[in-house]
Amino acid sequence: MGAVSAVAPFGRGKILTIGAGSLADGMKPGDSIAVNGACLTVTGLSGETIEAEATAETLSKTNLGKLAPGSQVNLERPLAADARLHGHLVQGHVDTTTRIIALQKEPESVLVSFTLPVELKKFIVPRGSVAVDGLSLTVAHLEKEIFSCALISFTLEHTTFGRIKVGAEVNIETDIIGKYVVASLERGELSGEGLSAEMLRNWGY
Repeated sequence: MGAVSAVAPFGRGKILTIGAGSLADGMKPGDSIAVNGACLTVTGLSGETIEAEATAETLSKTNLGKLAPGSQVNLERPLAADARLHGHLVQGHVDTTTRIIALQKEPESVLVSFTLPVELKKFIVPRGSVAVDGLSLTVAHLEKEIFSCALISFTLEHTTFGRIKVGAEVNIETDIIGKYVVASLERGELSGEGLSAEMLRNWGY
């Protein structure tokens, strides 16, 4: 986690100044940093403090516009190409925001329930992956208007979810593989009709 120390206007966007602690070690301007799951570019560094710009488009799709000095945020650097993938592929391209509607304590975890935005229904599946404020989570329960994820104590201790409350706005990024599958089905590319060597080459086979 990091803490926002300043927020300044920058055109229609904002410049976020964030205390990143040891996570800032080795960073340089131009690097990417995920802030609450939204991929931003580091534009300035001073010791353990980083600056990153959030454009108007980013502010419209995420909860970053609500940040103020003192706000805590989840921070993550990009995955190195030779590293193990602990979770699912998260790009930092947030689809939309939603709200927490329930927190249920269980013996080994906390079950967090979210409102399911209409536009994301086709991308959320039981036992599938979803990124919430940058956390790679598994969908534990799915209903028509609600989905839930279970968070273990380690996750609660090391992210903002340890202090989160009902009503909080969170960023949602659905699984990129699911997006491509849905898009291909909607275009009729996976129907089996007209399957050819050229089509397979276009898909990377």
